[in-house]
Amino acid sequence: MEYILNTQEDKRERLLKVMTCIEQCAPLANLSMDYNMPTFRTEQGWISVANQKHYLPVYTCQAEHIAAYKMLYPKQKTGKGCINFSDKDAIDFAALTDVINNALSE
Repeated sequence: MEYILNTQEDKRERLLKVMTCIEQCAPLANLSMDYNMPTFRTEQGWISVANQKHYLPVYTCQAEHIAAYKMLYPKQKTGKGCINFSDKDAIDFAALTDVINNALSE
């Protein structure tokens, strides 16, 4: 996918790890380039991941999808329905799996 190839090499591995996590949670999800970023869709929902200059955001567009994650990591930068992982933030993939499942199974 061109999006991944155009990602800076030092950020590409992190982006691929998040995308792989999504694929493992929802192997039947359709991958497209909605909103100019990789977007995984099921009949029940969607989740997108992007590469920004200083962070990797994961978008779900629903506050309830990330609520449990926010409780676990209250200092993590988030938006209404997204988690913004700075380049220095560790990603708890077990907790991210819950976010993915929430977003794709609504």
